[in-house]
Amino acid sequence: MERKKQKGTMPSQLTYKPLSDNLQVSYSSIEGMGIFAVKNIKRGANLGMTHLKLGKRTIRTPLGGFLNHSETPNCEKVKLRFTEDNCNYTFWNLITLKEIKLKEELTIKYEWYKPNESK
Repeated sequence: MERKKQKGTMPSQLTYKPLSDNLQVSYSSIEGMGIFAVKNIKRGANLGMTHLKLGKRTIRTPLGGFLNHSETPNCEKVKLRFTEDNCNYTFWNLITLKEIKLKEELTIKYEWYKPNESK
């Protein structure tokens, strides 16, 4: 079966968006690249999954991969754990602790390692 291409549209399997529409990756004054607001975001907003743990393996999502550390963060990771049919998994979503302004970098307080550890 031949698929007809419509001008300006992508196949559904290519429409995955690693970040929500209100976020973008850009250069950070904290370290390398970071996640920034492209519009104001309300306090308490759920911005999506940062990490997923399946068994002993932890997978970092694009959102989780670009978050920088701050001792005074404007976001936090919220842990959710599920057990279903012998499949245990945990994931963390990013929640805003305060209103995030346009162009403000989203930050969290690193808990799994120290940001200044030697690499």
